[in-house]
Parts: sequence; structure tokens; C-alpha cells
Amino acid sequence: MFCHSCGSLLRPKDKAGKRILVCSCGFSKSLDDEKNAELRETTAPAKKIEVIEQVEIHPKIKITCEKCNNKVAYYWTQQTRGADEPETRFFKCTACSYTWREYA
Repeated sequence: MFCHSCGSLLRPKDKAGKRILVCSCGFSKSLDDEKNAELRETTAPAKKIEVIEQVEIHPKIKITCEKCNNKVAYYWTQQTRGADEPETRFFKCTACSYTWREYA
């Protein structure tokens, strides 16, 4: 419940053997006036996500494949070592799908 005067959250407190709700602004309200209520948190059931097709889209770069000498490869970077180390660059040949890495 919220304070009718300032809108702050009312906090329960024991006063003279009774439970009351009090606010920092001085407003108070007896719990005897309120009906017993039960608070429940409900969440919607999770939606199932189905992966139909796994598609990887990477930019292309001009670099020579070590296996077939093709001149174009896909590339991406990934942090494979400690955070204080540079990222590792990966390459995948567009012709033969050979994959190799380059440490910076």
C-alpha cells in the first residue's frame, strides 16, 4: 500500500500490540481497516523459441587461404584469452571452408 499524502510505500510496524502501516512523512493507517489480502507474483509461461535454420553472417576480407590459395575469407573476432589480451581473429575460406586463426 502507498501513502495517501506523499505516495511513498507504507511499512508495517507494531504499535501498542496492533499492526499499523506507517510512512516517513508521518501518515499512519490501521491494518484493521483493510481486508486480508494475499499478494502473488505471476509470470506468463515462457514462449518456446525454435531455431529453424542456423545462419552465420560474417564480413569478408581479402586474405589468402593457407590451404587452397583462395583470396577471400570470412572473418570474425572472439575473446579466447584473458580480458587484458587482444582478441583472436578467425578466418574461414569462402571456397574450401578451411578455418584458421590469427593471434594479434
